[in-house]
Amino acid sequence: RKSLSRCRRINRMLSNESAPPAFSRSNSQASMDSTSMEDFWCEVESIKESREDGSEEAMLLEFKPADEGELEAEWLQDVGLSTLISGAEEEDGQALLSTLTRTQAAAVQKRYNTYTQTLRKKNKHTVRDVRDIFGTSDSSPTFETVPVSPVPSNGIQLPGQKPVWKSVSSKSCLDCGIDKGSPSLTEELCYEVSFSESITVLPKTQEWPKNQRFKKEDSALPKFLVRKSRFGLTEVGDLSPEDMKKIRYLSLIELTAFYDALGVELKRNRVERVRGRENGLFGVPLTVLLENDQKKVPGIKVPLIFQKLLLKLEETGLETEGILRVPGSASRVKNLHQELEAKFYEDTFDWDQVRNNDAAGLLKMFIRELPSPLFTVEYLPAFITLVEKISKIKLQLQALHLLIMLMPEANRDAAKAFLQFLKKVVANEGKNKMNLWNVSMIVAPNLFIYKGKRANQQEMQAAATTAHIVRLLIRYQDILWTVPSFLISQVRKMNEAAMNNSKRQLMFDKGVRKLLRRKTMERERPERPEGAVTFPPYLQSDIPEGVIRVYAPLHSKVSMAIQLNSQTKVKDILARFHCENSHGSSQNMRGQIQSLHEIGGNIGQHCLDPDAFMLDVYRANPQAEWVIKPRAS
Repeated sequence: RKSLSRCRRINRMLSNESAPPAFSRSNSQASMDSTSMEDFWCEVESIKESREDGSEEAMLLEFKPADEGELEAEWLQDVGLSTLISGAEEEDGQALLSTLTRTQAAAVQKRYNTYTQTLRKKNKHTVRDVRDIFGTSDSSPTFETVPVSPVPSNGIQLPGQKPVWKSVSSKSCLDCGIDKGSPSLTEELCYEVSFSESITVLPKTQEWPKNQRFKKEDSALPKFLVRKSRFGLTEVGDLSPEDMKKIRYLSLIELTAFYDALGVELKRNRVERVRGRENGLFGVPLTVLLENDQKKVPGIKVPLIFQKLLLKLEETGLETEGILRVPGSASRVKNLHQELEAKFYEDTFDWDQVRNNDAAGLLKMFIRELPSPLFTVEYLPAFITLVEKISKIKLQLQALHLLIMLMPEANRDAAKAFLQFLKKVVANEGKNKMNLWNVSMIVAPNLFIYKGKRANQQEMQAAATTAHIVRLLIRYQDILWTVPSFLISQVRKMNEAAMNNSKRQLMFDKGVRKLLRRKTMERERPERPEGAVTFPPYLQSDIPEGVIRVYAPLHSKVSMAIQLNSQTKVKDILARFHCENSHGSSQNMRGQIQSLHEIGGNIGQHCLDPDAFMLDVYRANPQAEWVIKPRAS
């Protein structure tokens, strides 16, 4: 009754211009009709009341003021170029710089120029001239654009070409759209060229006009297809942690270059300290929860309490009318919260007693009470700018893609699980009456009002604009959790440059030179990466060009030489091993999903797409080893 009265009051507020609103609405909020905004403001009011009655704690974030030059210094450190600040010439920094595209190099140079100019003004120590770093001879340097592993014979774009956008009907694509009421024209995305390089003409108007309305119908969103290249698609979990770290470096550089190309400022929060609990369930950092949970379930990627709340709602709540929107009982949710804290890890909590709307309340409370927001407080301004300054859905999607790549692993895995759940809620719209726009309106304030009791009107206003972002996150999540192929290509080149630098360093060691003289006739092999699989010498003999030896240590037949042709796919190799080992492998092995992994050479470890063409992958990394093992869940 209390919730219904509250929502009626808000509805009157939105329909009556003369009534004093509880929260002042921004231009972007005013651009949405009052009916579509009612759910949002009801949820904001509910959050406010839950904090005022003490049912949840307010997490406080302390922000650092930005001194001149510090932002640029932090940016250089965050992209893996701290060597430009320290002056040391380390291999990783040199390797990273050698892989940058023209627009990426320009973004780095712009930040480094600002940093050095600031130091000179402050009379600090001597800094390296930017021309020494990029090898330029004047103040308006040109940069060498790094190619991004195109395969022209198969229609993949060459460096400098714009992405292909056309109607398609092929099945070899990642489909991210809607089935009913979708636009007749489907747009195809190709991620072989960096986003910043593909922007050749700056749009005349970046901001949404004041009279522009977000179209809340699902059909207003275009349908995108990401066509698979001959290398297939790669998800974030398919790469080694070391390579994902490099992906994050490159993603921040690319995001900065992308915003520069659009004429938009990339803003970041500078958080000094986040105060959260060190034990329990709610208000505990995701990394701490995972550290505790991994003692019980090794290798777990999403906190157990978060998984259980999602599972509870998936099992019993997807068809509940108004799920997420209709609030549960505040007193029941408060009592369940306290009971979960006491009984969850003892496995004595009775989940059957939890009503669906109360479970939804607990789920939203868990997200709100995270000491640092799920989408990280540092980049929340970048999400908001994405809505306010960029009007084209395609460009918004590209910026979102890079922001997802920037997220810490724990946040990204939890966000993925949450968005998968929200997609299931929308899929049951016929029964639960929650369409994509309704869900986005409810979820947005829980994700983006992030300073607890200190939240002010400006932050509330900014949160309203992010309902559109939540809608994009839900609709296009299958695209957002794939790693753009141009970033993978740059990681390969970065690893190759690092290996070449290592070889040059070794040439100065006298002992190594003597060793090389004795072994001049032996084939030179790169240093084996950490985690590579070691096999007996008789399995490591040289093999002809176009033939690979695939290892399957857990199968009865542990090795097989396979002749590749232009049509051989990864799934063909897996099928051949399955046929050869169908009677000899253990029951556990037959029940697991097997994948072919590319290990070593110019990549750390890469779980290959079953649709990838093996000869193309082999030619991109001829020094790799090929290993079949269970796919990580």
